[in-house]
Formats: sequence, C-alpha cells, structure tokens
Amino acid sequence: MPTPDARTSGRLPGACDVRKHLGLAALASGLAMAVSALSGVAALAADCRSQAAPGVDWQDCTKSNIVIRGANLANANLTGTDLTMTDLRSTTLTGAKLQKATLVRSSLAGANAAGADFSRVEAYRTSFSGIIAPGSAFSSAELQRADFTGAELTNAIFEKAELGRANFNGASIGGAKFDYANLSRAQFTGAVLNAPIDFTGAFMFLTRIEGVDLSAATGLAQAQIDLACGDANTRLPGDLAASPSWPCTFD
Repeated sequence: MPTPDARTSGRLPGACDVRKHLGLAALASGLAMAVSALSGVAALAADCRSQAAPGVDWQDCTKSNIVIRGANLANANLTGTDLTMTDLRSTTLTGAKLQKATLVRSSLAGANAAGADFSRVEAYRTSFSGIIAPGSAFSSAELQRADFTGAELTNAIFEKAELGRANFNGASIGGAKFDYANLSRAQFTGAVLNAPIDFTGAFMFLTRIEGVDLSAATGLAQAQIDLACGDANTRLPGDLAASPSWPCTFD
C-alpha cells in the first residue's frame, strides 16, 4: 500500500485538534454558565440574610418565629415569604408585596400597610387589629379567624377571600369590597361604614350584622340576609327585609 502523502497525514491531526479545541471551549462555556447560575442562587440566598429595611427583597425566604416589631419594610418584596408566628406589630408595610406569603398566627397589630398587597396570603388566626390598610388588597386570601378589630380598611379589597369567623368589630370598612367572599360567621358588629360596601355573591351564613347600617350596601340579596344574623337595629337597603329568624340564638 502506498505511503500516505505527508500533507494528508498533516491534515488529519489538525482536524482532530480543531474538534478537541471546540469541545474544550464548549466545556469551558458550560462551566462558566454553571458558575454564573450558582452565583445567582448564592446572591438570592444572601438576600434572605439581609436586615429589615425599606425595599428589602425577602421573596420566598423563611422569616418565621422572629421579632421585627416596628421595622420599616415599606415597598418590601415579601412574595411567598414564610412569616409564620412572626411579630410584625407596628411595622411599616406601605406598598409592600406579600402575595402568597404565610402569616399564620402572626401579629400585624398596629402596622401601617396602606396600599399593601396581601393577595392569596395564608393568615389563619392572624392579628390585624388596629392595622392601617386603606386600599390594600386581600383578594383570595385565607383569613379564617383573623382579627381585624379597630382596623382602618377603607376601600380594601377582600374579593373571594376566606373570612370564616373573622372579626371586624369596630373596623372602618367603608368602600370595602367583599364580593364572592366567604363571610360565614364573620363578625361585623360595631363596624364603621362611611361609604357603601359591596357584598355581591358573598356567602353570609350566620354573619353577625347586628346593629350594622347596611342601607347603602350594594350586591345584597334577600337570600343572604335570611342566612345572616341581624336584629332590630340592623338597617338594610329598601328592597330587603329583616329575616323572620332574627335575632339569632347562639349556644
């Protein structure tokens, strides 16, 4: 067999070298991307260790069972943050994002949360007593047995929220929207209404409305009134009548 031409023999190693070089370059690029991704994860983790401050980013962090009473968290990103049993009393949460946060058995008593977004939070037995939250959103939130006594909730949005046994005694709720919310056994006795509120489609089984002036309320139907618990001092829109079962009896 004839000896291969030297030039041909020279080209074959060269092609292999090129492929090897390209493979090493691709590997280096992949390693660089992996390092960059890990650095990004590390940066996110570092945010969870940052101190409470306006605009802090604690998204998806765990901040449960801690005391940050009086902290300034204005415009903070608390989306998905675990704040279970955390002391948030008297904190500043104006404009904060708390969508899908966990606030079970936490206390936000006396906090300033004007314009905050509490949509889809889990807040069973959470204290919002005395909170200042006009215009805040609680849409589709889990708020069973939440305490809103004395809260400032003017124009707040509770659309589709779960509010079974929630307490709004003494709260200012003028202009609030409770459309399609579950208000079963919720307490509105003593609530202050300085503007019409919306009860469209709300479930009002044994909802406590004794002495409440609902004459300007919108979205109310007779079937809702018949399920609720009022008394001789409850005022209703002109087209609705008190239920024959009023006042309700409780064990």
